[in-house]
This record gives sequence, structure tokens and C-alpha cells, in this order.
Amino acid sequence: MSKKHEESKEQLKNLENQLKRALADYQNLEKRITSQKSEWIKIANKELLLRLLPGLDSLVLAQKHTQDEGIKLSIKHFLEILEGGGVKKIETEGKDFNPNLMEAVSTEEGEEGKVIGELRTGYTLNGQVLRPAQVIVGKQNS
Repeated sequence: MSKKHEESKEQLKNLENQLKRALADYQNLEKRITSQKSEWIKIANKELLLRLLPGLDSLVLAQKHTQDEGIKLSIKHFLEILEGGGVKKIETEGKDFNPNLMEAVSTEEGEEGKVIGELRTGYTLNGQVLRPAQVIVGKQNS
């Protein structure tokens, strides 16, 4: 084979390798952009949800002081919408205090380490804490 033919084959091989690397880089970039978009959407959803929760808190507080069926229905509907978006209420009453999910606001005489009251409901978003529950934790009086 001639020297030119050998050089051409070598150039072709180099170009093929460059093309493969460029294609792999492009595919990695696409994956990274898709992942970042997903993260941005999650962050935006989280911010919106955190701004909506005080409205839900107000409805729950109003429900405690009235027997209005419309408020109960609104709260139920609100919670169903949140659940559809991956938001779940953190169960606290009678549970062991969990600092990963709850914020101890005060302590009162009661079973040591158990939640004996909830001051503000907490929620998780897709398994991660969106807002910790504010609770009263039991302690033994000595």
C-alpha cells in the first residue's frame, strides 16, 4: 500500500474516533440538561408548595373553630391535589419524636420522646421533607 493510502486510513480512523467522542459528549450533555431541567422543576414546585401551605394551615385553623362543611371539603380537596403531586402529611400524633421529620417546639409532661401534640402540620415531597412538623414532645418530670 502506498504511503498516502496509509495516511488516509489513519486520518479516517482519527476522524471516526473524534466523531464517536463528540457523539458521546453530546449524549452526556443531553442527559445532564434533562436532569437539570427536572431539578429546576422540582425546586420551583417546592417553592410554590411552601407558599401554598400557609393557606392550607389557615383553612385547617378555621375548621377547628367552625362546623362549615365547605371548609372541610376544601381541605380534603386541597390535600388530594397535594398528594397527587407527591406531597404527604407527616404523621406525628403518638409517634416517637423524629428530628429528621419534626421540630420540637416545646416539651410537656408525658411519655418520654413521644409526640403529644402537633402545632403545625409537616409535609414531605417525594419522600423528602418539604416542611417539618412542629410538635410538643413528652418528657418525664423528675
